[in-house]
Amino acid sequence: QAGMVVHHWRLREPGRARRLAINAIGATATAAILTLSANTAFADFPRLAGIVASDGYLPRQLANRGDRLVLSNGILVLAIAAAGLLVAFGGDVSALIPLFAVGLFMSFTLSQAGMVVHHWRLREPGRTRRLAINAIGATSTGAVTLVVVVSKFTEGAWIPTLVIPLLVVLFASIKRHYRRVDEALACPPGTPLPEIVHTVVVLVGNRIHQGVLESLAYAKSLQPHYLHAVHVSFDAASAQRMQENWDQYGFDISLDIVASPYRTLTRPILDYVEELDRRWNHDVVTVIVPEFVVRHWWDQLLHNQTALSLKARLLFRKGTVVTSIPSHVE
Repeated sequence: QAGMVVHHWRLREPGRARRLAINAIGATATAAILTLSANTAFADFPRLAGIVASDGYLPRQLANRGDRLVLSNGILVLAIAAAGLLVAFGGDVSALIPLFAVGLFMSFTLSQAGMVVHHWRLREPGRTRRLAINAIGATSTGAVTLVVVVSKFTEGAWIPTLVIPLLVVLFASIKRHYRRVDEALACPPGTPLPEIVHTVVVLVGNRIHQGVLESLAYAKSLQPHYLHAVHVSFDAASAQRMQENWDQYGFDISLDIVASPYRTLTRPILDYVEELDRRWNHDVVTVIVPEFVVRHWWDQLLHNQTALSLKARLLFRKGTVVTSIPSHVE
């Protein structure tokens, strides 16, 4: 419609004013309809996703409201999905019509069928008329859905036909996951607090700095049953230098040096923690990681990358707590 407006404006043929007005009205009406449709989707999908997430059939983050008291996670998910469809279909809006039609009439069918079940169960006065109206609606929209699926199957209607059942299976698996987690974490009233044997491990890098001192002080304040400092060394010479440097400070904490001939850090630390677990038969191991905190975020990219990798690996070890001790560099 907008293209025809430009066309009539440029050609200036006889009677162009009437054609130009008609196309301008058509373009305005189409833009208004599309704007209303987009607004409806972005207003109602986050709300619907939040309701489903509250019931446990979608990730619970979709039920959280943002700083502006809107369901921002649902809005972001819808925006990413819409952008992905535009990219996948090359921006051809006409190719998206079968997806829209199938999803639209299938939702109408499910809504009407749900109202049929609702009236059937409640058995309220006058339910026969309401039940008949919703049954007719479900049958009509169901027939339209079937016609669209069959006639437009190869033009993209197969996508919602396949995706919607997979989404239902996904929703059910999310619900089962949340149920299993709730059952695993449940504890009845009167459950006594467990007695814990606590071991603390302080990681020491290539040199002793203010962050190491703060980490050792914090570790001692926890009053653990066992306290260890560990350093991963890549060769014998650096191990000897580190031990001599440690002795100069006179800490009342022994330093364990772990050799790593393959120059890796994460695997030797994991093996060291496993060895402590077998040695002391403890219940909880707290691994303290000294980290630098610099003034600018772009400077932060130059530090703590190894610590991030180590914390990610230790996160999945049962009975392990990872604590970062920030050392602020002014």
